[in-house]
Amino acid sequence: MAEKIQLEIVTPTGPVVSEMVDIVTAPGVDGDFGVLAGHAPLLSTIRIGTLVYRNDDQSHTVMVNGGFCEVSNNKITFLVESAEQGEEIDVDRAMRAQARAEKRLAEVQRQQDNIDTVRAETALHRALARLKAGSK
Repeated sequence: MAEKIQLEIVTPTGPVVSEMVDIVTAPGVDGDFGVLAGHAPLLSTIRIGTLVYRNDDQSHTVMVNGGFCEVSNNKITFLVESAEQGEEIDVDRAMRAQARAEKRLAEVQRQQDNIDTVRAETALHRALARLKAGSK
């Protein structure tokens, strides 16, 4: 049996995941990165995206909404604003959110509305991450 690493995903409302896993792939601000058992200590900022972890032969996805990650003593901890398990994501709702965000961005580009571009882009990134996590 291969070595495992303890995965913890925590939001302000409490823990989302706490289990021993084989590998974690996370959306870092500077790009995705993977962590296995015995990884060197690491601190990273996490962007909105899809976190994937494998446990034995099963792959799991979690949409994370920005935060921080620490790897230390064979444990990887994510402190994120929010997180949603892939199987719990309402894909239809995420598709509607994606359409709304894309419409807002198009309005900004046409300068017909004074909508906050950063807010619309963030909403689009969240919707796309939900769709990716929910479709696995």
